[in-house]
Amino acid sequence: MTLETTLAAIGPADGEAMAAARDLQSRLTKPAGSLGTLEELSVRLSGLAGTCPPPMPEPAAVAVFAGDHGVHAQGVTPWPQEVTAQMVANFVAGGAVINAFARQVGASLMVVDVGVAIPLHGGDNLVDANVRRGTRDLAVTAAMTEEEARAAVEAGISVAGALVEGGAKCLLTGDMGIANTTPAAALIAAFTGAEPAAVTGRGTGVDDDTYARKIDVVSRALALHRPDPSRPLATLAAVGGLEHAALAGFILGAAAHRVPVIVDGVIAASAAVVAAALAPDAVAAMVAGHRSAEPGASVALGHLGLTPLLDLGMRLGEGTGAALALPLVAGAVRVLREVATFDAAGVSEK
Repeated sequence: MTLETTLAAIGPADGEAMAAARDLQSRLTKPAGSLGTLEELSVRLSGLAGTCPPPMPEPAAVAVFAGDHGVHAQGVTPWPQEVTAQMVANFVAGGAVINAFARQVGASLMVVDVGVAIPLHGGDNLVDANVRRGTRDLAVTAAMTEEEARAAVEAGISVAGALVEGGAKCLLTGDMGIANTTPAAALIAAFTGAEPAAVTGRGTGVDDDTYARKIDVVSRALALHRPDPSRPLATLAAVGGLEHAALAGFILGAAAHRVPVIVDGVIAASAAVVAAALAPDAVAAMVAGHRSAEPGASVALGHLGLTPLLDLGMRLGEGTGAALALPLVAGAVRVLREVATFDAAGVSEK
């Protein structure tokens, strides 16, 4: 699907299904509201599916989008750029944290090269969708052309479509890219209006000097490009990354297919902000897996009106927080599908 056909396929949540879910929650054998955030999540998932109860989010599929960044040249991270390709190989071999967590929750895992600088070699779960060998330096020029940004977005749409057509009932966002928290901060600042210092974090744990440099780079990039959030694709091209673009497309693809997508950390959250700018109704498909320790993630989730399911102080990325949240999403649905009502169970109400 093209970007335009995908956007045309995204519609609002179904109000009748949401009302039915709220009514059912009120009749289940538990005090009203006693499951907190999970109750509202079950309502949102019913609205997305257009039916109550919604289908179980099983099987689930993780897609890890990988890309490199020209802004690495600004010294925003101590990690060498080669680590992106090395970690992709680790994902393909099954040795990363996201591999362990995906196995834990029974999710499949696909790795998508959308912009890795070093050419990669095969693997059954590695997809070559490389748009270019890393972005340009966003502190000097636009990170991508609009055509490149669109190509990356459509790569993400394609991956989402393939996974859903293959039977996936829930999609999980994953990412890999050395220096990718810098464009994430720039995107979140551009779309929310937040100050660079409020959305820029320490990423992999950088020292004070590097942290100050990151904030300065984000500030300079915004001053240079003056991104206009009413032009989402142009803003994405100016200060985003190829994996951010692909993740935005992946989220849009999930929304078009009315399948829930669990948003991971700050990279995915920045992509979700882009997706929402392109299609506001896409937020109905988004589930915030966790609250990343990166400050930009909380700003982005607040902008989207999403409540994270977990808060574990994590900042790894890869899709790890999304994978850990998957059982909670399944639990929210299972309550509507399996818990008895007061009448059916013969339990007295207050």
